Amino acid sequence: MTIIKSNSSPPSAPVNPTCKDTSSCKTHTVAGGHGHAFEVKKGTSFRIIDLHGLQIVDMMAWVLPYPSSLEHLSMAYTRYHLNGTAPPAVGDHLVTNKSEAIFKLTHDDCHTHDMTFMACNPAFYAEKGVPGHRSCAQNIAEAMKPWGMRSYLEAASVDPFNVFQNTPDMTLKDLGCSRAGDFVEFEVLKDAVVAVSSCPYDVVSANPGLFPCKVAEVSGDQSRK
Repeated sequence: MTIIKSNSSPPSAPVNPTCKDTSSCKTHTVAGGHGHAFEVKKGTSFRIIDLHGLQIVDMMAWVLPYPSSLEHLSMAYTRYHLNGTAPPAVGDHLVTNKSEAIFKLTHDDCHTHDMTFMACNPAFYAEKGVPGHRSCAQNIAEAMKPWGMRSYLEAASVDPFNVFQNTPDMTLKDLGCSRAGDFVEFEVLKDAVVAVSSCPYDVVSANPGLFPCKVAEVSGDQSRK
């Protein structure tokens, strides 16, 4: 099982009740404003958990073998299969650019996620007067380097599933809406490499409730060193 957590005290309820043998649940800490990538196998599951509250996690995925498969998680195809509704409900599938299901949403505490906004990238922040600011596209490119990703533009060409992001109909609200302990869980339907970014977006003063991402833990099957 894969778990992503932010840096905070654990909630009172167990965060991993479906993993009976904790030794089999691999975890990894993702520093705030950074990324991580890990492989998952068909038939397994993974979680994204917000222990701090108001944290956004950008998620992308590519079907293995990467990059030769050319198949990746697609928000456009997912929206089509959901008849334009967003976000997906428990039991719905996330779909690839091959129009095939890659993940099934099996648990969701927050019920608020974004499927329309792009991943922030270095040029995006440079335009806002903060060159050198960390970004989700760069975080994911760095994390995917062991799999052969060469540039943040490769990540920027894929629209992410923005977990816990509150931007319905492209309207900018308080971006984070999740509470401490909220999590989503996905069943894996294709062997894939998943990349996540603890979103570093913190440059809009109109969003005082937006917390910069602190620390996350990920438990995955295969993490390349």
